[in-house]
Amino acid sequence: MIEGTTIVAVHRDGRAVVAGDGQVTWGGNTILKHRARKVRRLYQDQVVAGFAGSVADAFTLFENLEGKLQSHSGNLLRAAVALARDWRTDRALRRLEALLVAADGRHLLVLSGSGEVIEPDDGIAAVGSGGPYALAAARALAGFTDLPPRRIAEEALRVAASICVYTNENITIEEL
Repeated sequence: MIEGTTIVAVHRDGRAVVAGDGQVTWGGNTILKHRARKVRRLYQDQVVAGFAGSVADAFTLFENLEGKLQSHSGNLLRAAVALARDWRTDRALRRLEALLVAADGRHLLVLSGSGEVIEPDDGIAAVGSGGPYALAAARALAGFTDLPPRRIAEEALRVAASICVYTNENITIEEL
């Protein structure tokens, strides 16, 4: 099984940042790749998204989210709900094992295959192996500093990498 992903997203002051580490792990004890790119821009660079889970599944979900964004004229919330509905009910999509985090200028969402579309109350989300560590660090940094969203996401991933063996410090950041 391929593991080893941490994604953190921060939505603050009208800015959205999604950051991911680069580690891909096989079988829980072998690092296959150090610089995987798990974060990308979608829909004319108006949405940033990151994934945790199987790589092939994530690419399928990125493509489906891109298609939903096209059909909903870039409305992230409507596209996310449509994707979650398909993901939960479609025979092929239902088997995909991944989580998506997507953000635009107005929303930050976490999407899952069981139909959840969750918008965190505090504008901070993290998923993947090191997700709980990154989430705790990002919340502390956001609550007690004036750091910009990009720096919060970056430092939160560094904290996760210092704790979680499935997370590294080869960080990719996309910002709106």
